[in-house]
Amino acid sequence: MARLTVVRPGMQTTIQDLAGRQGLWDVGVPPSGAVDELTFALLNAAVGNPDNAAGLECVVTGPTITADEDRLVCVGGAATQATIDGRRLEAGKVAKLSAGATLDVGPLDGPGMRGYVAIEGGLDVPRVLGSRSTFTLGGFGGQEGRPLQHGDEIPLARKENLLTPAPITLPELTGNWMLRVIPGPHGAPDHLTDEGVEEFFATTWLVDHRSDRTGVRLVGPTPGWARDDGGEAGLHPSNLHDSAYPVGGIMLSGDTPVIVGKDGPSLGGFVVPAVVIEADRWMLGQLRPGDAVQLHPVSPDNAAEAMRVRRTWLADLRQDPPPVTPIGCGPERPEVLHQEGGAGSVPAYTIRRSGDRHLLVEAGPTELDLTVRVWVHLLAEALRGDRPDGVVEIVEGVRSVLVAIDSARLGLDELAKQLARLAGELADPAAVILPAREVILPIAFDHPLAHEAMQRYQTSVRPDAPWGPDNVEFIRRVNDLDDRAEVFDIVAAATYLVVGMGDVYLGAPVAVPLDPRHRLVTTKYNPARTWTPQNAVGIGGIYLCIYGMEGPGGYQLVGRTVPVWRISDNDEQPWLLRQFDRIRFTPVSPHELADRREQIKAGADLDVRPATFSIADVRRIEQEAPMDIVTLRAKRRAAFDAERARWGA
Repeated sequence: MARLTVVRPGMQTTIQDLAGRQGLWDVGVPPSGAVDELTFALLNAAVGNPDNAAGLECVVTGPTITADEDRLVCVGGAATQATIDGRRLEAGKVAKLSAGATLDVGPLDGPGMRGYVAIEGGLDVPRVLGSRSTFTLGGFGGQEGRPLQHGDEIPLARKENLLTPAPITLPELTGNWMLRVIPGPHGAPDHLTDEGVEEFFATTWLVDHRSDRTGVRLVGPTPGWARDDGGEAGLHPSNLHDSAYPVGGIMLSGDTPVIVGKDGPSLGGFVVPAVVIEADRWMLGQLRPGDAVQLHPVSPDNAAEAMRVRRTWLADLRQDPPPVTPIGCGPERPEVLHQEGGAGSVPAYTIRRSGDRHLLVEAGPTELDLTVRVWVHLLAEALRGDRPDGVVEIVEGVRSVLVAIDSARLGLDELAKQLARLAGELADPAAVILPAREVILPIAFDHPLAHEAMQRYQTSVRPDAPWGPDNVEFIRRVNDLDDRAEVFDIVAAATYLVVGMGDVYLGAPVAVPLDPRHRLVTTKYNPARTWTPQNAVGIGGIYLCIYGMEGPGGYQLVGRTVPVWRISDNDEQPWLLRQFDRIRFTPVSPHELADRREQIKAGADLDVRPATFSIADVRRIEQEAPMDIVTLRAKRRAAFDAERARWGA
């Protein structure tokens, strides 16, 4: 078998394919794949590869590689200084990489951020969860789940049955970008003021240096909020009850806009005022720190036409590439496709566009209502059972469900009609009994790595954050508890109900205490952390999260537990938890936790018991001590308001 050998790996060179992983967004597996999808598709076409062939993506400095068999190659994106045995290789032009010759992709100095290499036949690494793409944070896909290293030998796929190489014209790169967006699903008047929305779209944003494949941070003015806080979802007005993000969604992480990337989080608790249209998503791969970005609202019809022109061009590359123009100016408010006021067992709900590839259904009031959560689950299950061709993702949130489509096969208007029909046919959520399990996990409170994450944040992100230097002390203060130990006592006493999966990443649950007396209220980091230890346990709003892997995060950290995600060689389901599972914690020391973590990695089982969940369970708890619940809620709300007043002062 022919092989490619890495002489020098360059900086963060990974193996990617075009589509990435599909259908796993609901458990926190991002699609991954080439961020600049357009350049990647063009380079594959240039060397005669099918769309799904894997190639290389790199930043800062490209790799130096050789092959032991003659292969056609083509480079593009920010790779403008490539050479073969010292001879210049023009971007977008196909050349033969002779056996033993050296391709040096060279520095990627801009314009643009990422360089790409397509090799005739593609790279024949194993598919993991349906894709060859590397997800480095999760440690899987590509070359052993990591960037390339010196001496790596990568199998090349066979050259038989390839397409005819096509001449290509690469998109122009710049330092000043216009991203066409569709406003919503959140906006004025509920989350932002009209003036705040106007400023959001009028601002020329700058790309922050803390940008990567997970998301692109933008630097600019503080958003014009229409509310003081997020209520039970958190102290900051950006905070929402956890809801799914689309790739290309611009979430407001506190006061910082972050465009969700192809390695980004699927579920989180932040407002999304706009989504980058599908035809412009490729630009996210080329946004370089310091670049200027304008967000131009367009109509859904404009977005659909831009993508239709793109598909026509890619099907016949002899045509001129489509220009990136404003194509009109769309409304600045989210578009509602369907709305119901609520009657009987059906809560009030709204179906809005979330870009040109997603719908977001939001149900009930902007507070936790587990009856609404069950209704959302029943709606998602009904759609899974009556799934139209073209639905690619169905992701449940606390009071929402996000549905993604392949826009070449299905329209959002048609999907909205089907969702409205299914919503009217659902069972009464208060009468449903759902299968579940009780999962008992060890937890090491005050784990050293949790404190390391707090220290890193205070040192490199926000020294004046009110939740520093100790998140647990912050939780104690905003809940009016007498000492830190009470925080741990409450977490250990609680039974948590899983109400969302993939909260940030990889099977990470978002869970809420069944007993309202155990619902500690806090806020999320603003801005979010850039690093969180794997399996850290945190609280944001009234919710608890177990982080599936290292990565960004915004919950206040209280400890660490065992892995909730494990890829094995026997195709076992890698995620531990399921919707409506119950979680209980058993306190252990950090040393005992380390031993238990090693046992879990080696294949040991956890304590998992059969259970069920119904709204009757919740009502029973609420009826046990109604006055205690009311008193505690009032006390915590007063402490919450006092903390916010301190911030204002």
